[in-house]
Amino acid sequence: MDESSAVASLAILLASALVGGMIAHRLRQPIILGYLVIGAAIGPNALGWVSDRGLVESVATIGVALLMFTLGLEVSVAQLRQVGRVGVWGGVAQIALTAAAGLLIGYFGFKWTLAESAVFGMGVSLSSTMVCLKILMDRGEVDSTHGRIMVAVLIIQDIAIVVLVLLESLLGASGQNPFWLLAEAVAKAAIFVVVAVAAGTWVLPWLLGVVGGVRTRELFLLTVVVLCLAAALGTSVLGLSVVFGAFIVGLVLRESKFASQVLAEVTPLRDVFATLFFVSLGMLLDLRFVADNWVLVLTTVAAISAIKIGLVSGIVRLFGYNGRIAVFTGFGLFQIGEFSFILAQTGINMGIVSQDFYSLIVASAIITMLLTPLSMGLVSWLHHRAPLSRLATLVDGSASAEANPSLSVESPETVLIAGYGRVGQNVARALRDARVPCIVIDVDPEVTYKARCDRVPSVYGDASNIHVLSSLDVGRMKALVVTYSDPLSVMATVQAALKLNPQLRIVARVHRQEDVGRIERLGVVELVSPEYEASVELVRRILSAEGWLHGDIASLVDRLRASSGVCELGPQDDMVT
Repeated sequence: MDESSAVASLAILLASALVGGMIAHRLRQPIILGYLVIGAAIGPNALGWVSDRGLVESVATIGVALLMFTLGLEVSVAQLRQVGRVGVWGGVAQIALTAAAGLLIGYFGFKWTLAESAVFGMGVSLSSTMVCLKILMDRGEVDSTHGRIMVAVLIIQDIAIVVLVLLESLLGASGQNPFWLLAEAVAKAAIFVVVAVAAGTWVLPWLLGVVGGVRTRELFLLTVVVLCLAAALGTSVLGLSVVFGAFIVGLVLRESKFASQVLAEVTPLRDVFATLFFVSLGMLLDLRFVADNWVLVLTTVAAISAIKIGLVSGIVRLFGYNGRIAVFTGFGLFQIGEFSFILAQTGINMGIVSQDFYSLIVASAIITMLLTPLSMGLVSWLHHRAPLSRLATLVDGSASAEANPSLSVESPETVLIAGYGRVGQNVARALRDARVPCIVIDVDPEVTYKARCDRVPSVYGDASNIHVLSSLDVGRMKALVVTYSDPLSVMATVQAALKLNPQLRIVARVHRQEDVGRIERLGVVELVSPEYEASVELVRRILSAEGWLHGDIASLVDRLRASSGVCELGPQDDMVT
């Protein structure tokens, strides 16, 4: 293809991505879904505006390498420790069990070959990090319990893609000893890791220091990109995946003093190439195949949804979380992820999967991605409805109340703290210093263990479950402090508490302005927005530095609060902020 055609193709890809992203944003959907849909529209199977798959695949490969490179820069052992057992071991169990279930269904249910069934199982085991994170951020649920679990599992899945690609390479080696091939692949990977660690310890810091000393950002960025692509090329030469090399080099560079600057420089470039990557994924969707095989596509989507929702929910439940969190996590992670495309494409290149199988995986992945925002919204809407509430109670049983004997409320002045995250810990510490008795309730068993280690009375249970609250004798309590970050949990907890004690004084945390009215109407006495309180304090300090009188500042702050709907705390409540 000539130069003008290549430039035109790239221009069409970027312009189309812009249009698709803007439409998705206007519709309040994850931008990645706009990229996928617009890619399907302009691809060779639809309008055919961009037909050179070679160029698109080359650009997409660079995007994948940069994605994995930055993932290595962002992931740390400390992060994995923070997510706890459900993040690490739950994530590993989810990948293994989902892959096994997908293999069995593919082989016995769809009658695929063993290799295709294995690729299907591995692909189904992965979820979309970008789709899930965008949805959680839009819903204000990143810091919720199910949000933290989802992020933790996604981190493990992103790391696991390296291992899965390595295992997939063994499927295409026919007529050879699989144990020898596995040993050879592990040896190659080990050699690359040793070389990368050695280079990261002695060579790369020196090289980046020399280039950085020139004080030219272009040369520094060029050096980083060359290192990323060189690592990807190195593993490709060894017969391993480009994903593996880019990730390892990013992981090695994370330990250097240049990690922050490297990430800052390469992120904009990564975002551009990642955009092209997702548009290229949409271009792979064969609309004609979907129309001709819609029954098979819908059946596959249903099978994927059942496998992932059931297994993810069950695993979360086994780690001690209640049914509501398990259901939310399962519906949040049921889609096929973007890295599943890499597994399917690798299978095509190795000749172990057919083109129809590849088209089916692509169609199923895009459909499940498109359904994820809708499913999360539907589950939220159904949460307070009788059928789902009864289901959650049946799933939870009365285990929460029985496993945590009722804590006697020795004084009617006792304050119940729902949630023991950073805000809840500060509230408990302040109340303890003020000699106000309090009890903590949280749905995370590891968090309640931490509360006990901090010598704070705590109980494991769901604060939105009226049976659990009744076991805590909420009717005799003075106040409830709801520290959850997601509005859904806040509203459910408030409703359950007020049924037991209509006179209960409730102070709740709120993040989004659109949630203020809904929560106030439930009967919350006061709402506290951490972001809003920070902005008010900044205004106070700025105006004070400008010489404003204290009374004028207070009057302005009152007007700001009145217009925002966020209540101001009285003097006696300052200790719980």
